[in-house]
Amino acid sequence: MAEQKYRFNPKTLNFERIRLSAWQKTKRTALMLLPGLAVGLLGIFLTYQFIDSPKESELRRENKQLLVQYELLDKQLAELEGVMRDVRRRDDNIYRVIFEADPLPESMRQAGVGGINRYRDLAGYASSDLVIETRKRLDMLTRQVVVQSKSLDEVASLVLRKQEMLASIPAIQPIPNEDLTQTAGGFGWRIHPIHKIQKFHAGMDFTCKQGTPIHSTGDGRVVYSEYGTNGYGMHVIVDHGFGYQTLYAHLSKLEVRNGQRVKRGDVLGSWATRG
Repeated sequence: MAEQKYRFNPKTLNFERIRLSAWQKTKRTALMLLPGLAVGLLGIFLTYQFIDSPKESELRRENKQLLVQYELLDKQLAELEGVMRDVRRRDDNIYRVIFEADPLPESMRQAGVGGINRYRDLAGYASSDLVIETRKRLDMLTRQVVVQSKSLDEVASLVLRKQEMLASIPAIQPIPNEDLTQTAGGFGWRIHPIHKIQKFHAGMDFTCKQGTPIHSTGDGRVVYSEYGTNGYGMHVIVDHGFGYQTLYAHLSKLEVRNGQRVKRGDVLGSWATRG
C-alpha cells in the first residue's frame, strides 16, 4: 500500500492528507528520473566516443583498404607517366629526327581535358583532394596517350613514305659493272667533245656494247619514252618523285611506254652506239 503523507493544519488543529496534482506527480517523477537519464546519456556519449560500433569498425577497415589501393594506384600512375615521358622523348628526339619531321608542339601534348567544373561532383568529401588529384592525373594521362597514338600513326606513315623515297631515289648504275666498258664523261664542267668549249655536263656518260639493257636507277613513272630532236635521240625520262628525275639517252630500243610504273632495276631499253 502506498505511503500516505499528512500535514498539520493550525486553523483546524487537524492533520490533513496531502494530495498531489497530476502535474506535481509528473514533475516529481521527472526529477527522480533525471539523474539516471543524465548518467545514461553520458554513458552512451562516452561509448560512441571511444568505442566503435560494428558498422563503424567495418567502415574504418574499408577506408584503410581504400587508402592502400590509392597508394598502389598512385604508384602505378607514376610508372605509367614515366613510360609516357620515355615514349614522348623517343618520339620527339629519335623517330621524328630520323624521318625529318617536326616534334609535336608542347601545347598539343599538354592540352586540357575539361573545364573547372569537371570535378565538381567529387568535392565535399574528406578524401576529395586525393580523388580529384588522381582523376586529373588519369585524365591527363589518357589525353597524352591519345595524342601519342596519333603521333605514332604519323610516324608509321613517315616510315612508309621513307621506304618509298629510299626505293625511288636513283641509287644504282643504269648499266651493271659487268656490261660497262668505261665511264666516258662525268657530271660537271668539261670541254665539250664537239664544240671544244667549256660547258656544263648535266649527266653521266657510260659506254658499253650496242644492245646492252639499260636499267632504271629507282622506282618511278615513265613520263617520256620516244624519239626526241633535242640531241638525245631515242630516250626515256623517269619521274621518281621527291624532286628526282632521270634521263636515259641514245637508246636503240624502248621497252617501256609513257605512264608506265617501273621498279629499280627494270629494263627501260637497249643502248645504241653514239654516232
